[in-house]
Amino acid sequence: MNYINFLIQHNIRPENSFEFLYKHFLPTLATYDYLVDWDKVLENKFKYEIQLNILNSLLNLKKEEFKKRFFEVLRIYPEVIESFPILLATRERELIFIDDIYNLNINRYVFVKPYLINKELIENYYQFFIKTGLKKLFCDFKITNLVDYVFGVEVGLNSNARKNRTGKIMEQVVFNYLNNFCKSNPNFVFIEQATQQKIYENFGISIQIDKNSRRFDFALFNKLNNKLYLIEVNFYGGGGSKLKATAGEYQYLNDFLKNQGMEFIWVTDGQGWLSALHPLEETFIHNDYVINLYMLKLGILEYICK
Repeated sequence: MNYINFLIQHNIRPENSFEFLYKHFLPTLATYDYLVDWDKVLENKFKYEIQLNILNSLLNLKKEEFKKRFFEVLRIYPEVIESFPILLATRERELIFIDDIYNLNINRYVFVKPYLINKELIENYYQFFIKTGLKKLFCDFKITNLVDYVFGVEVGLNSNARKNRTGKIMEQVVFNYLNNFCKSNPNFVFIEQATQQKIYENFGISIQIDKNSRRFDFALFNKLNNKLYLIEVNFYGGGGSKLKATAGEYQYLNDFLKNQGMEFIWVTDGQGWLSALHPLEETFIHNDYVINLYMLKLGILEYICK
């Protein structure tokens, strides 16, 4: 920890600095669009709308009529095959199943418009409808409109993306603080998703990286003294083993970058850390800059970067 002046300015004793960090962790980063991203739901539904309206003609047929009509629709409109996965709440373009659990026979389905359509291919997709229960959906469940049905499916799939949305919100919040800081301090500039190449292209600095996939959330650069600050951000609403591993990784990353003359800033938040305070405290003591959003709000960048 290396921001004594910030602590003094806010009447915080150094021995209480870690307590100040974790007692100001936020309980949530959920905004009002956290539960459902309606624009994304509508966008995804629109991708299949024409195909689904074609398939609507198969709804609520008698079972003995369904196969004949299914073959007719696929023969004339083979592109409807592309919409089959979303009916099962997945966006995969290829699905592989064990067709026979005892003999371990594998069956593979590809959901793209075929160049050639024949009876054998249609029969294969018809069997897919039977084995996955889609035939029951069409014939037994009184569905009246597949477009509305898929809209509901998309809402459900969209809710599964909430964890990713939290990460994006965290990055956006930090982006706003960095943007305001750079506006107030014109000698500073920053970039997002900072790879080794992007850092060199933007700042003319060559850095070593510890792994090929390393991509820093932000890189902040002081044009006056060529000082580079590399920033990682994350938010943990719940606990888990990943927290301890992350804390350990960032101790190593701090030393790795410091040996190259660069500063590492870890912005982390979320009350999930309350279940893993010990590894976090170890990293807090070891690293120069472990901070949270509340500290950014109080202007800690002014003390770190000047």
